[in-house]
Amino acid sequence: MASARSAVATPAPSPTRRRAPQHAPQRAPRPEPRRAPAARPRARPSARRGPRQRLRHRGAISWIAAVALLLAGVVFINLAELRLNLRVEQATQARARLRVEDAALQSQLSSALASGRIQQLASTRDGLVQADPSTIGYINLGR
Repeated sequence: MASARSAVATPAPSPTRRRAPQHAPQRAPRPEPRRAPAARPRARPSARRGPRQRLRHRGAISWIAAVALLLAGVVFINLAELRLNLRVEQATQARARLRVEDAALQSQLSSALASGRIQQLASTRDGLVQADPSTIGYINLGR
């Protein structure tokens, strides 16, 4: 039994126990890449636009153009409406003037056709006399 006691029992590695990290051999630092001498200044990044940015700008420009066209159409329609309103106003004024003239002519006509005035003109100017109603006879045509 002595041999069993002399053997030192080592515990089995548990799955939760971590091993000490083993260090990788160190590498020499990389030399920095050589840069070309700057002979001329770089172009601004805004001058170099990718196709996606160009499409975005084209879309914005097309929207601005569409809105400008719509606004121009609204202005054109408003001007056309103003011209039409002026024509309507002129027609309304002409209509009112014609109504006044018509009323004056109607008044002149009615005074000219008055039977009393006609009888007076006939007797004074032409010497005509009104016929006696008892001397008027009617003819029956057989109808």
